[in-house]
Amino acid sequence: MNNKENLTMNQTSNTLALEVNKPLLNLRTGSHAIPTGASYSNSSQDRNFRFDPNPIPNLEAVKSRQKATWESGDFGRIARTIENVAEEFMARQPLQRGSHVLDVACGTGNLAVVAARQGCRVSGIDIAGNLIAQARTRAAEQGLSIDFKEADAEALPFADGSFDLVVSMFGVMFTPRPDVAAAELLRVSTPGGRVALANWTPGGFIGKMFNVFKAHLPPPPAGVPSPMAWGDEATVRSRLAHGFAKVRLNRRIALMRYPFPPSETVEFFRQYYGPTQKAFAALDSRAQDALRRDLVELQSANNIAKNPGTTEVAAEYLEVVATRI
Repeated sequence: MNNKENLTMNQTSNTLALEVNKPLLNLRTGSHAIPTGASYSNSSQDRNFRFDPNPIPNLEAVKSRQKATWESGDFGRIARTIENVAEEFMARQPLQRGSHVLDVACGTGNLAVVAARQGCRVSGIDIAGNLIAQARTRAAEQGLSIDFKEADAEALPFADGSFDLVVSMFGVMFTPRPDVAAAELLRVSTPGGRVALANWTPGGFIGKMFNVFKAHLPPPPAGVPSPMAWGDEATVRSRLAHGFAKVRLNRRIALMRYPFPPSETVEFFRQYYGPTQKAFAALDSRAQDALRRDLVELQSANNIAKNPGTTEVAAEYLEVVATRI
């Protein structure tokens, strides 16, 4: 951590602006080699650059910090609390035996393992090497064959038209260049194939939590759009207007349950969830207390659990289903 507190806070804020409450982003970092789509489709890479008329300053530094954030804590502990949401989401997808499925921003493989159990041929990518390692172990323990790779969501390491179904739960929405990410989802989908995304909404519980972090940390990097825009219907339709025959949008509820009260739920995220851990670490003790107070207040106000000493939150997300032309 930088020994200059204001620099540390700015760096952490930049990361959080992209990553708060997102189970896993997939981005390239300069710290060590991660496969990109360039060796598979140079034409796609050229298209991606044209999608970016206003380049983000220090993009590689932003991505590198994101990787470091997601490799901190233990996201596997967090991912287990939303396995129910992943099961429900995948139950609405066409998981035909032998079909090719890609899980983008796969984390520890919540969506990928569901597809593999149905006999699909599955791949998954994520920026965090430790989460890919956990995903591989998880698949092996369940006797599933899944091709997990450490890779960039903005440069997918697959040939054009490789997948019948491309899915991402609370992942693609956090890429810093949404038009580039959308172009990659389109590129790797087969004609007639489906892209299905789950994106937190600005007005839902996660959107409110995102605002709590914004109130306690400096602003995000210049040129980086809000991840919550992926939960806005008009914005999604605009981003997926090219190359898709139809786009269906439905608002869904993710029930997030924890076997402890709101105050301990906040501590659970502080210990295991990289973005929350980094946020607290960037603040002095007084600012940490203020952030914790606001997070506990938010969890308490939205707690619908009937059992004392537990927490249950209904978090709204936008389900996006688009069919490639």
